[in-house]
Amino acid sequence: MDDDDVRAALQRHWAASDADDFAAEHEIYEDQAVLEYPQSGERIRGRDSIQASRMAQPNQKRFAVRRMLGGGDLWISELVLTYDGEPNYVVSIMEFAGGKVVPRRNTSASRSSQARLARRWVERVD
Repeated sequence: MDDDDVRAALQRHWAASDADDFAAEHEIYEDQAVLEYPQSGERIRGRDSIQASRMAQPNQKRFAVRRMLGGGDLWISELVLTYDGEPNYVVSIMEFAGGKVVPRRNTSASRSSQARLARRWVERVD
């Protein structure tokens, strides 16, 4: 998979995220992907758990991509994530292999933490 393919996959991911299309949103993740939120100290392991935690969030979310940077296996997306009308400025760092986000640490950090995640999918990061 070349850089254009990864960029297109990211564009599909963020568009699906914005449209609340949970199935399409999570196609980008390998089964064993790991997602971390350093601002809240949370870690979620596995595509199914990542999807379930996002589906459990009661907030209305909208995603506006400002820019995507990257090449090879490392990509960064800058976006405005709006929770219930309140904008949050987010940087998402994803590592890829074979066209999927792989089970390394993939991080999403925001100016403020409003992720009201269902705790059964989340573990604390020490």
